[in-house]
Parts: sequence; C-alpha cells; structure tokens
Amino acid sequence: MKQLIKTTKNKLRQVRHRRVRARVSGTAQLPRLSVFRSLTAVRLQLIDDVTGRTICAINTDKIAADKLSGTGGKKTQAAFAAGKMLAELALAKGIKQAVFDRGGYSYHGRVAAVAEGARAAGLVV
Repeated sequence: MKQLIKTTKNKLRQVRHRRVRARVSGTAQLPRLSVFRSLTAVRLQLIDDVTGRTICAINTDKIAADKLSGTGGKKTQAAFAAGKMLAELALAKGIKQAVFDRGGYSYHGRVAAVAEGARAAGLVV
C-alpha cells in the first residue's frame, strides 16, 4: 500500500530556508542576519558562518517592556524595535553591513519590519 507523505507548512519553510542558505553566507565583516519567527516572538542573530559563532542576538521575548515602549505591544512594531536594537548592537561592534536571511519566511509583515528597523538604525541590509 502506498504511504502518503504529509507536508506541513514548517517542512516547506525549511526547504525554502535550505534553498536560501545555499546562496547566503556570512563572514566576520559581513555577517548573516538570521530571522526566526514564532507565534509570539522574533529571534534575530548576526552570525559569522566561517567560524560558526553568533556575534550578537536579540529576542523579543527577552526585551524589557520599557524598551518596547511606544510600540503598543503589536508584534510587527516589536519586530521593528528588535531590528533597530540589533543594528545598534552591531554598529557598536563595528559591523556596518549584513546579509539578510529571511529564514524561508515571506518577506512581509514582521520579517520585513526587522529589515526596516535595522536600516532605520543605520545597518546596511
């Protein structure tokens, strides 16, 4: 009997992410800005793929509410603020550019807000 292969949204996203990662890689001077989007949070990392280490990271769950003041608690606005904060951390470490890795997600909503927030703080993405 033939067994059906069930494809879920997450498995299809992982396939898209592998396809993007085949072309996108980060270095110490030009790290990869990786985005992971969950139902409640956005996790951002600047990654040096040559050495395999994370340069800096931000999680909207861990950010204090006072730093997100004025965002109104909306997830897209929190993602914008997180992108801005990650860019400020990167600029403090001397990183001016990054390669954007959308993680297989559509460049829309919270993922686009992260990139816009990073650009607003001065990081070239």
